[in-house]
Amino acid sequence: MEAVTTLITNDVFNTMVQASANRLKANAEFINSLNVFPVPDGDTGTNMSLSLESGAKYEADEPSNEIGVLAGALAKGLLMGARGNSGVILSQIFRGFSKSVENKVSLSASDLAQAVADGAQTAYKAVMKPTEGTILTVVREAAKAGMTKANETDNVAEVMMAIDTASKAALKTTTELLPVLKEVGVVDSGGQGLVFVFDAFSDVLNGKDISDEREYQPDSEQMNEMVEAKHHQSVQGKINPEDIQFGYCTQVMVRIGKGKQVKQEFDYDTFYNYLADKGDSLLVVNDDEVVKVHVHTEHPGDVLAWGQQFGDLLNIKIDNMRWQQEEIMEQDVADDEVASEKEISVDTAVIAISPGKGISELFKSLGVTHIISGGQTMNPSTADIVERINQSGAKKAIILPNNKNIFLAAEQAVEVSNIPAEIVHSRTISQGMAAMLEFNPDDGLSENRERMEDNLDTVKSGQVTIAVRDTTLDGRTIKKNDYMGLIDGEIVNTNPDMMQATIDMVKRMLDEDSEIVTIIYGENSSMNEAEMLQNEILDLDDDLEVEIHEGDQPVYPFLISVE
Repeated sequence: MEAVTTLITNDVFNTMVQASANRLKANAEFINSLNVFPVPDGDTGTNMSLSLESGAKYEADEPSNEIGVLAGALAKGLLMGARGNSGVILSQIFRGFSKSVENKVSLSASDLAQAVADGAQTAYKAVMKPTEGTILTVVREAAKAGMTKANETDNVAEVMMAIDTASKAALKTTTELLPVLKEVGVVDSGGQGLVFVFDAFSDVLNGKDISDEREYQPDSEQMNEMVEAKHHQSVQGKINPEDIQFGYCTQVMVRIGKGKQVKQEFDYDTFYNYLADKGDSLLVVNDDEVVKVHVHTEHPGDVLAWGQQFGDLLNIKIDNMRWQQEEIMEQDVADDEVASEKEISVDTAVIAISPGKGISELFKSLGVTHIISGGQTMNPSTADIVERINQSGAKKAIILPNNKNIFLAAEQAVEVSNIPAEIVHSRTISQGMAAMLEFNPDDGLSENRERMEDNLDTVKSGQVTIAVRDTTLDGRTIKKNDYMGLIDGEIVNTNPDMMQATIDMVKRMLDEDSEIVTIIYGENSSMNEAEMLQNEILDLDDDLEVEIHEGDQPVYPFLISVE
């Protein structure tokens, strides 16, 4: 294959995309191994590979010969297939890339450099609190080098090589930029994944042989559905209607550029920023023809008037939430049949990500209406979450990720779903269950989200798992096959014996205010071991209430919560 010099054509672009997807597949396990915590759930490589595989399929299926259209298909496929934070950030890089080239038939050196720069900017905007020493650092520095090189040459291969070289140099700096990476002595796993993508791009444009990776077949993915139980009751609360800050739930669709009142050309940031000052629970989703708005506001007329400046209005819906709350409070809450009927309705879908059937049943007993199977070993994609939201039959939805690595995929799903949706940022199964104690199916999205978020930290979350390699972290030496106790995500103890590691962890979780300990045992432990653990805990404090449930979750023999 000859090097590409002046223009990237549709065939070359397709080869770049497919080669990068294959390269990520080939190196997914290596990227996984860079996970800072030595637990068997390091899945950055898997997430990025599956995300790009989805994007590559969309791109390959697009019949157009224009790179702008092909890049749009790549970005859409990446978004819909995005898994984990790394997959979502990768999708945002190529979202910015695609917007930059959307009217291009082919790409010059300057087009390529600008597209990578726009991708970096879009990725930074997508993350609420950008952290240096991550994939963001890598893409930013790569973009800078690309822009500099494009000012010196029209050779696309040289520009891509500069981008690739700078990404590798930036990757090395991540070890120094993030203390936790420095301590373990690894580079950022998401940044490494992006380097593989840029490296494949560079190899294609510079005429290098990429045929060996086309035959690579990744390991088949596995995610088991599992077993049983919990009885519990969701705690219902009422709020004073006057405490609702923004009283009108306002929804409208605007046909961009249509109608007699159009005064402005549509710009997303301009459109969004005006509405952001008008209320909360704002969602603005658009394509080239229509923009859809959902906002809680005190001034629905202002929202409609603003929308009308950009196009005519469709599907207007305004609900007085204070009046709705008054109606709810006037109902006879002692009527158990009516209350029961309300609970099983799907006015508000509550969607929880769950790693096991037993855990799923626990969530359902707390009021969760829909389950997505997934968790540490298999993060659900944006498309998985969107599909569950849209197929729920509900008017609105609440998402419980129960894993911080699912946050960004959930946030992307909320942006493109057909109904208003909110995320409660539960980092663990225990936090998800604690949040459900504050869910009230009669309340609005923002009211529920606020209360549920506030309840996340009322529970301590403990997890026991096995170390997959020798390492040193936070000054603690960890040996392969030792069991580790993690409290709220931090490794606090290790022991070669699973039961002793669990007991040592629970001791650290208990304090004088502790009342209830919940044990959820997984597929690598048993009821007998859970009962032994229960006895050990009661020996520590016989005033505690200890509950046992079968979760049959993978990766973690025990999940422990202390309230």
